[in-house]
Amino acid sequence: MKLTPHQHLAYCTNIHPAETWDETLKVLKTDVLAVRDRVAKGQPFAIGLRLSALAAAELIGHDGKNLRLFKAWLIEENCYVFTINGFPYGAFHGTRVKEKVYQPDWTSEERLTYTNNLFIIIAELCPEDSGGSVSTLPGSFKEFGADENLIFANLYACSRLIETLSLESGKDLHLGLEPEPLGHFENTAETIAFFQRFFAWCEQKSLRTDCLHKHIGINYDTCHFALEFDDCHLSLQALTAAGLRISKIHLSNALSFDPQNPAALEAIRQFNEPTYLHQVILNTTPLTRFKDLPDFDGQTDAREGRIHFHIPLYSAPLAPLRSTLDHAEAALSYLKKHPETCPHLEIETYTWAVLPSHLQKPLSDQISAEYQWVISQ
Repeated sequence: MKLTPHQHLAYCTNIHPAETWDETLKVLKTDVLAVRDRVAKGQPFAIGLRLSALAAAELIGHDGKNLRLFKAWLIEENCYVFTINGFPYGAFHGTRVKEKVYQPDWTSEERLTYTNNLFIIIAELCPEDSGGSVSTLPGSFKEFGADENLIFANLYACSRLIETLSLESGKDLHLGLEPEPLGHFENTAETIAFFQRFFAWCEQKSLRTDCLHKHIGINYDTCHFALEFDDCHLSLQALTAAGLRISKIHLSNALSFDPQNPAALEAIRQFNEPTYLHQVILNTTPLTRFKDLPDFDGQTDAREGRIHFHIPLYSAPLAPLRSTLDHAEAALSYLKKHPETCPHLEIETYTWAVLPSHLQKPLSDQISAEYQWVISQ
């Protein structure tokens, strides 16, 4: 839906288990339309599409038949797609994801091919007035020790395809790299430094950088930047001042707790589940990081800890735990003052299936409540 004439809001369909194109289309025809009828009945409804590598290949295969049929279905249902989540390559529900979500990373041909396919799709689907964005991982995961030169080469190749598709379609297309705790780059300072090295790599090879500035930027996730204890307004100002495009903003909350409170240490145990990686960051100087919640033993002098566990926008965990809601609020307040910063917003609380019972409600109710919260802001 349009929040303003130039800002579009969707929720990411990665909340729904679906890996093939048939499974994805079934979700769109059932769960997604049910949400549409709750929050935007009779209005054009934006879909934040999540496609696995398999679903993307199936959608553009068969001489484009599936893609043509999907475009017709979108028109029939008064829906449109302005963004695709291209972070998770494969299975994202019902199996151990953890650090596998970073595989294949941007050192690989598989990641490049997958992302190229997503841009072929979004170039066909997105309206001219919205343009199209794709979000992806921040290059790699720190512990992989990725070869940054390979990351640069594949991202540059992707930027040239995006540029070609943009010129052919007349649409503004862009890729957003999504900083995340323990990713190859994870906070404001590391993000700026990564892009500075990327630009320098291009200059050393006498490659153009204008296509990077226009077509590759940042997917700013309010959960992730809150985890890093970065100030939202200062972060967005710094990224913009560094000449980096804010491609999309993900709206979600992280989990916050007091490491000095025994009740809080007991309460965080309920969020220890085997599917996703739940990095823990403590506000020491410098910050102390743990790869996953089981790695944190509770021994610290820190006054606050934050956990990578996406919490719904409209709801707080039971005391003594808290959420980082103020970071999402700050992002929306910043956009009110600087609407040109980013036209693409996406609700991205994908953890519904693994949330503790007190935070769960029927899925359509949950997603609708998140829309209502965003609109109320």
